[in-house]
Amino acid sequence: RELLPPWLVIVAGLTGIVLLCVSTKDVPMAPLRTKYGIVLDAGPSRTILFIYQWTTTKANKTGVIRGCSSCPVQGPGVSSYSDSPQKAGKSLEPCLNWAQNEIPAEQHSQTPLYLGATTSMRQLNLTHPILSDGLLAALTGTLKSSPFNFQGAQILSSPEEEAFNWVAVNYVLENFFKYDWRGQLVPSGKGMSGVLSMGGASAQLTSELEEEKQAPKEGVRLQLYGQTHRLHTRQCPCHGTEQLRSRLLSVLIQ
Repeated sequence: RELLPPWLVIVAGLTGIVLLCVSTKDVPMAPLRTKYGIVLDAGPSRTILFIYQWTTTKANKTGVIRGCSSCPVQGPGVSSYSDSPQKAGKSLEPCLNWAQNEIPAEQHSQTPLYLGATTSMRQLNLTHPILSDGLLAALTGTLKSSPFNFQGAQILSSPEEEAFNWVAVNYVLENFFKYDWRGQLVPSGKGMSGVLSMGGASAQLTSELEEEKQAPKEGVRLQLYGQTHRLHTRQCPCHGTEQLRSRLLSVLIQ
């Protein structure tokens, strides 16, 4: 039987000693790659650019994200530019340039970019659809010219907007999942919270329906963190902040 060379035995022995002495926590592991995403919230009074980031870690097939930073766009909401849509697109450029400095250059082409317009654009689309289409086209042109991966610009319906509000509130409250003592993601065991959203002209109450047969046609169905959620939004017209302020002033005057 052939024997191993003495030098090889010595090297193997030293390697074993090193492996036994170094604990697993001392062995460097490849860091999780950070990814980024950009959302432009085009509201009635102003537009804000938000940067989010996440890693490959997921909880029941849904990503775990966190807000990174934001950039308020100078000027009024995009619907105010209905007579000069090109100015609406131009107003986004400073924040888009700022985002290029916040996100590593090698990730620009892989960073999704999305714009969602809300109340004022919905109203403009109902009264002057040609003007709203022109605004969206101008915004799309500016966003497409950025180095990011443009995913679309659209006017959100009221149920969609309130569904996103519902997700955001319950995400912050850790109702979907939580971290246990080992730092692992586990179901939180909490119930979902309803959300009351106060707008200028109306209020919206969004809650989850327990049974599928209760879900109305205009409801929103979401699949998040391994669970299905069916949401319904109840509109409360004339209960917005502007109406409440008018009522208060009327009482004070009387």
